[in-house]
Amino acid sequence: MIITRSPLRISLGGGGTDLPSYYMEHEGFLIAAAIDKYVYITLHQTFVEEMIIKYSKMERVASIEEIQHPIIREALKLVNIQNLNLELASMADIPAGTGLGSSGSFTCALLKALHAYKKNLIHPNELAEQACHIEMDLLKEPIGKQDQYISAYGGINCFKFCKNDTVEAKPLKISDETLYSLEDNLLLFFTGYSRSASNILKEQDDKSKKNDSSIIENLHFVKDIGYKSQQAFESGDLEKFAELMNVHWEYKKQRSNSMSNNKINEWYDIAMKNGALGGKLIGAGGGGFLMFYTDENMKLRHAMAHGGLKEVRFKFDFEGSKVVTQS
Repeated sequence: MIITRSPLRISLGGGGTDLPSYYMEHEGFLIAAAIDKYVYITLHQTFVEEMIIKYSKMERVASIEEIQHPIIREALKLVNIQNLNLELASMADIPAGTGLGSSGSFTCALLKALHAYKKNLIHPNELAEQACHIEMDLLKEPIGKQDQYISAYGGINCFKFCKNDTVEAKPLKISDETLYSLEDNLLLFFTGYSRSASNILKEQDDKSKKNDSSIIENLHFVKDIGYKSQQAFESGDLEKFAELMNVHWEYKKQRSNSMSNNKINEWYDIAMKNGALGGKLIGAGGGGFLMFYTDENMKLRHAMAHGGLKEVRFKFDFEGSKVVTQS
């Protein structure tokens, strides 16, 4: 029995600049943090000559080519798994389509399990690149690279997405005091909406490929916010970070009409009137989680609960994708 887990993530600045349509021309930069909410994969051998796969559906197949789940099919092929007498199942702490990078986490956890089965050691950078290769190159998803990288590495990292398609990962130089304050005062609330990130990201991707000046200038500005957020964190100025989140959210909404809606805007306004110093919607937009920084935790929690939102409490994860059990 092999059990692996990969953390979900939150973006702390510069999100959206990790798509190749942008960074291959202009270089991208963002800060992301792994959180202690996970995607889990279990894998074990059976005595039946078929593969059993359990996720939101269940598949029983006689060959890898028959597998309907595209990521599972391509991952098995990539790692060169040929045995069929396997049972593979996935579970997650948070539903898919909620903006916390679940697809990238799923792919990393899956690859980690398959490499453990083959007794391969794999560096986080290679794990992230393999996950990106599956989702972006093989399956042609119009997504970026941050989800796979932060899930593989864990921690709070600054990622530079280079024009030559490499990624540089460096830990954010944040003091313990600032880290604990950030963890205590950064709150996540589920909007109740799930959505496909691909639809919203495709709109951004298409505009970037056409060199649309409005989207390119928007992403330039958001990248600059990422660098300013890094400075705020490293100097311990979390109020400045909160202010930058607000600016980021305003620019993020300009990238697509699907980014927000009246209800999300209403919740955002309630939060800002009840102790939030800054906030934004996590992920591609359109639903998922609202994240706010506040120094009035209880006031904000009460206001959002009254507005019908459920809080998901979290801590940061510093382990990244890992094998939990192998026996």
